[in-house]
Amino acid sequence: MALSAQQIPRWFNSVKLRSLINAAQLTKHFTRPGRTLLHGFSAQPQMSSDNCFLQWGFKTYKTSSLWNSSQTTSSSSQENNSAQITPLPSVNEPSEKTQKIPSFDSEVFLEELDDLPPLSPMQPISEEEAIQITAAPPLPPSSFTLRDYVDHSETLQKLVLLGVDLSRIEKHPDAANLLLRLDFEEDIKQILLFLKDVGIEDNQLGAFLTKNYAIFSEDLENMKTRVAYLHSKNFSKADVAQMVRKAPFLLNFSVERLDNRLGFFQKELQLSVKKTRDLVIRLPRLLTGSLEPVKENMKVYHLELGFKHNEIQHMVTKIPKMLTASKRKLTETFDYVHNVMSIPHHIIVKFPQFLNRNYRI
Repeated sequence: MALSAQQIPRWFNSVKLRSLINAAQLTKHFTRPGRTLLHGFSAQPQMSSDNCFLQWGFKTYKTSSLWNSSQTTSSSSQENNSAQITPLPSVNEPSEKTQKIPSFDSEVFLEELDDLPPLSPMQPISEEEAIQITAAPPLPPSSFTLRDYVDHSETLQKLVLLGVDLSRIEKHPDAANLLLRLDFEEDIKQILLFLKDVGIEDNQLGAFLTKNYAIFSEDLENMKTRVAYLHSKNFSKADVAQMVRKAPFLLNFSVERLDNRLGFFQKELQLSVKKTRDLVIRLPRLLTGSLEPVKENMKVYHLELGFKHNEIQHMVTKIPKMLTASKRKLTETFDYVHNVMSIPHHIIVKFPQFLNRNYRI
């Protein structure tokens, strides 16, 4: 790997530093014992000029520096300077001391290059190097679609694999922002395992989470408490699973709300505990939806259509959707069945399916 002009000085400095470290390590084997300080350093080392590799290295460096200056001086001064400097060892006849000098071959050079610090981001580069740099497109600070974030979000990618329709969730900015802040392993995985334990199958998770994306903001322990409450009311595990599939928001409501709803239908319709339980199992939206349509329909059946209370009770236990049907649809259907087809009240009570059909009037 070729070195750039900026890296060469740093490489030489690294090689010099490594040489000095190796020399210091060799010096310890030739020094005489002296007073010992911290970490085994000698207080007054007695180093021999013949055996000290560090001193030899210094003299060598000094010889090299004086060689250039000697070209402008007289021959007599060269002899005096050379007499004071230890001569360099012969290359052809290496002594025992010089054999201990570490050799820096190509492998050592490569190791030294690996130790070099990374280039500074402010260091200029050539045009060829700049062309080779590729950068990922930045995340948009804001967007109207989650599609721009799917490639950068592991959470969104795994939700897509589960079958979640992000195009429906992104219509709700608060929900989209919530998903972008969640971590799949820490925030979503435990909820998915809880839903599977409740009874939601793998192929049903996508549709469920598309409808009830707000479940990720619910506390897991609170949802477990709500399921335990339903079990305490003799709802079986299969019943709870069926109710959650039909009414995905069921687990988002508190125990107090669920208990109030069950008490309302039992009291208003004068149903037994078993019939009340069967009613909400067949139509769990009664526990999660608004009560206003239910109260309105109860008045329509009694005051406008002329049904008695026990007749209303019998009809809604057979067709629970009659409690949440449109008032306009109920009155138009009853008018056609009773006045046009001449079907009396007691027949309609026995077959309430008449009021649950669409007739072309």
